[in-house]
Amino acid sequence: MKKMVLFAAIIVSIMLVGACKSAPPETTEDSFKRVYDRYYADLILDGAREYTVKGGDTLSAIARTHYNSGLYYPLIMLASKDIVLDPDKIEPGMVLTIPDLQVNLANDKAKASIKSVLLDCANIEDSRDRATTAQGLRDQANGL
Repeated sequence: MKKMVLFAAIIVSIMLVGACKSAPPETTEDSFKRVYDRYYADLILDGAREYTVKGGDTLSAIARTHYNSGLYYPLIMLASKDIVLDPDKIEPGMVLTIPDLQVNLANDKAKASIKSVLLDCANIEDSRDRATTAQGLRDQANGL
């Protein structure tokens, strides 16, 4: 009987140790990749253009140039999912895809996905302590 109790205590201890181990924290790149995987298929790339990143560029500045709003940078990230893994890590020479915003907003499914992308990216920005950017993305999404 004592062996049985000892064996059970060992098993419970092993299970508790396993349960206490936590998974490594998700990186920013992992978070954005989840967004890409969820919404990329809904994006319309007909009429998309390419843009080669230059020194000093930021995604929000590129979005402002092409969409008159820097808050559409998640759309460029989504279209350039194999290039941009983190909005803070773009480099000169990267070739980004700039989707036609009007084509995407004219399609109900694409428009809904853009709204969701903006909201999901707002949550990621919140987790990065960027409350102002997060709120701007939410406002942009809610304005669609």
